[in-house]
Amino acid sequence: MSPPEFRFPIRVYYEDTDAAGIVYHANYIKFMERARTEWLRALGFDQRAIAREHGIAFVVRSANVEFLRPARFNDQLFATCALQRLGWASVEFRQTVIDEHGTLLSTGDIRVGSVNFHRMQPQRMPEAIYQGISNGR
Repeated sequence: MSPPEFRFPIRVYYEDTDAAGIVYHANYIKFMERARTEWLRALGFDQRAIAREHGIAFVVRSANVEFLRPARFNDQLFATCALQRLGWASVEFRQTVIDEHGTLLSTGDIRVGSVNFHRMQPQRMPEAIYQGISNGR
C-alpha cells in the first residue's frame, strides 16, 4: 500500500521559465519545497512557529531530482509530496511535479533533517510534531 499523496497546485509564471520558454530546472526543486511546506501546514504546523517555540528547523539534507519532461509558461502543475520514512531527526519524501493531465514531469527523493535552529546541528523533533507527522501519513 502506497502512502497518501499531498498535492499542491502551481501555475507556471513567466519568471519561472528560461530563455527557451520552459521551466528552469531549479524551479522544480522550489515547487517541491512549496509542496512540503504546504503539506506540513495542512498537518497543522507552521515552520516559523516551530522554530520560535521549539528551536528547530527542517533543512534539506539531500535531493535526488530527475527532469523528465518540460513545463512551459502558464501551465497548470501539481507538486506532490508523499512521506516515505519518518525518523526522529529526519524525514524522507517521494515527490513529483505533474501537469494538469497527470503527465509526470519531474521526480524527487528528498531527505530533510530536523536541526537546532541556532547551532544547525541535528536535533530530535518534539514528540507532538513527530506524532502529528506520523498520524498525518
